[in-house]
Amino acid sequence: MMLDDQEVNDEWIVRVQGAEYGPANIETLREWKTEGRLLPSNEARQADVDLWTTAAEIPGLFSMPPAVPHPASFTQPPVQLSRRSFAEILAETLQIYRKGFLQFLGLTLLVLLPSICSQLATAFVKPSQGTNVDILSVLTGGFAFLMFILSIVMWPVYIAGIQILTAEIVRGNRFSLVAVLNEAVRFWPRVAALCIFVYGVFFLLTVFGLAIAAMSLAGSSSVLLVLVAMALLVLQVWMFGRFFVNVLFWQQFTVLENAGFIDSLRESRDLARSGRELPWFQRPLWRGAFIASIWFAVVLAITLGAQWGTLHQYLNQLMTTQDPQALLQQMTEAQKASGFNIAAFGLSVVEKILQPLVGIAFVVLYLDTKLELPSDAKEIRRASEGDAVH
Repeated sequence: MMLDDQEVNDEWIVRVQGAEYGPANIETLREWKTEGRLLPSNEARQADVDLWTTAAEIPGLFSMPPAVPHPASFTQPPVQLSRRSFAEILAETLQIYRKGFLQFLGLTLLVLLPSICSQLATAFVKPSQGTNVDILSVLTGGFAFLMFILSIVMWPVYIAGIQILTAEIVRGNRFSLVAVLNEAVRFWPRVAALCIFVYGVFFLLTVFGLAIAAMSLAGSSSVLLVLVAMALLVLQVWMFGRFFVNVLFWQQFTVLENAGFIDSLRESRDLARSGRELPWFQRPLWRGAFIASIWFAVVLAITLGAQWGTLHQYLNQLMTTQDPQALLQQMTEAQKASGFNIAAFGLSVVEKILQPLVGIAFVVLYLDTKLELPSDAKEIRRASEGDAVH
């Protein structure tokens, strides 16, 4: 279909639920229409004209045959959300998880099934105790390793899929798992690179902390060495917290904003540090920290629940033993003798099934926080840098 020059060059501003979006050309308006974000009854005006009309009056928009919708386009306008309290964010998270449970479960199985196959293979196929090579053990080890690699490879798709699916549910759209996967695969290279960077830095900081703890134990008789270790521990905690702030929203900017590697980290930092005019408990940084803390408490409760009987026994022995090294050896031997722990396995599966709740909560927090900020990323950075100077 041929379009005249006026239709191609005209730019429009639309008003949806009291918020204005644009200027946008006719192609962008058609995308909004096919995605259900723009209705004929929404107010609209040309960018250079102050007279408001309706979107139904835009030439060539609703009079055209409906186009085939493109899955999960993240062009503006953004999701319409009202400012929420922290309790409302958690309630919205549970509601979204319930609405899209089957799709979230499908995304979880991408990484959970390979992990289950690996654990079951290594649990029920025991290696040979002799010197001869056991073909079955070699095949089992190779299979478990392949499943481990597959789980890692699918992790970026899992992360991107949670962002996409959550945003679409918030918009009120119905999205199939296949459509989510097709869209999530596009983000694999960027999400994978950021996963390596973010998780790699957290791993190194954790190793740094363990090294400090080992230094403290080794130098228990030296006051100076203990003081140095404590100073390094304070530095490690500061570095960990600083990095946590900088990457708080990296997943959302990478997928929902389609930002590049550096831009995702920069915009994540700026958004996390925003809201300084708000009470501290309403700032995105502290809300994100609360969400992460709640999930950590859930994981800790699940882990302790699966191992509580054994841990309680060993803690009692630790309080009375004179040889911690012998107790550690006893714990290792007892764990090997006990074999496959069905309770721990089942609870770990439950944990993985519930894990999308964390991603959903951060998407809702991200969308809610974006309402209070300028739409232009440069303005966000300028405001953040101005606060830092003062």
